[in-house]
Amino acid sequence: MRVGFLAAEWQHNNGWAHYSTSLIQALQRQGIETQIITPRNTPLTELQSLHPLLPTVTPPDKHTLAQMAVQFSRIRSLLADCDIVHCTVEIYAPLAAAIATKRPLFTTIHGSYAHLPRIRRFPINRLYQWAFRQATLLCVSHYTEKVIQKIVPDSRTIVVNNGIDIERFAHLPVLENPPTRPTVITSGGVKARKGTLELVKAMAKVRGVLPDVQCIVMGSTSAEAHYVATVQQTIAELDLGDCVRLLGFVDENTLLAWYGAADVFVLPSMNNTWKFEGFGLATLEASAAGLPVIGTADCGAEDAIDHNRTGLLVNQANIDDELPQAIIHLLTDTADAKKMGQAGKEKAANQTWDFVADQMISVYKTQN
Repeated sequence: MRVGFLAAEWQHNNGWAHYSTSLIQALQRQGIETQIITPRNTPLTELQSLHPLLPTVTPPDKHTLAQMAVQFSRIRSLLADCDIVHCTVEIYAPLAAAIATKRPLFTTIHGSYAHLPRIRRFPINRLYQWAFRQATLLCVSHYTEKVIQKIVPDSRTIVVNNGIDIERFAHLPVLENPPTRPTVITSGGVKARKGTLELVKAMAKVRGVLPDVQCIVMGSTSAEAHYVATVQQTIAELDLGDCVRLLGFVDENTLLAWYGAADVFVLPSMNNTWKFEGFGLATLEASAAGLPVIGTADCGAEDAIDHNRTGLLVNQANIDDELPQAIIHLLTDTADAKKMGQAGKEKAANQTWDFVADQMISVYKTQN
């Protein structure tokens, strides 16, 4: 079996890239032959089957469809010998559909960009509707599947959850100065979709019960400048300067060390206009590190968290009350927190990228 991919960058610096690289490497380990078309900003590599020809998506290029059209003939030629075409970035779906012709076509739907047939202007929106209908849509969560089925009602969908590299969490590094106070962490950047503001407000209530609590927020502070300013202002207004710390982007070693040092991981994802959490991979990674986790219902976290087993799901509509209560519970009921952390570790151990690759191969064969 030879699979041609229209993928993100061959690295792990964003969600699309991490998914594309992790999945393709796992498939290669299973003996699947691959031909990989990636964005022009892909780092140099010795991988001969990788061709950086696509417009960039992080950061987004202008006139993406026109740029794809320019490269159409060359990419079609490179994928001519492939039995299957798999598009792992929703933006490239029209190109994948045009190239696949009668071959089996798969497009991964991660989350917010399921809305492309709605948010793009006519006639581009119709082009994405057509492209999604040509493919079997591989949804990373049941919530993502529910969203795409509403947008493209006659689409063919299959759920294949994201995976993790379990070895990353086998031996967690130790912080140079480990915390001596109850510690909540989150990652993924300061963004409305990540619920950073809701977490900050919740910490004010948690501090009323646990005065020495701290919250460590990791991830980019540059994606949504106005929102970041609001978060910083709220921290100041609530006098949380000694409680909530925005670390910004941290390296891998620091991130893993905080996973090992924290008591609870919280990702209170919020549906924000057309944007939503497709899966919440950071939550499953926290489970792999043995942490009890908290997320929100009505998003992809419903697949990443087993409510009352590996962590807690709170309602977005009632987050102001439920989130601080959930954090306080896991910080004070250490027995329940430990039990959830262990259950989460077991869940994560069964959701490796190799397991995802096995599922994907079965899907390929079924639809071929």
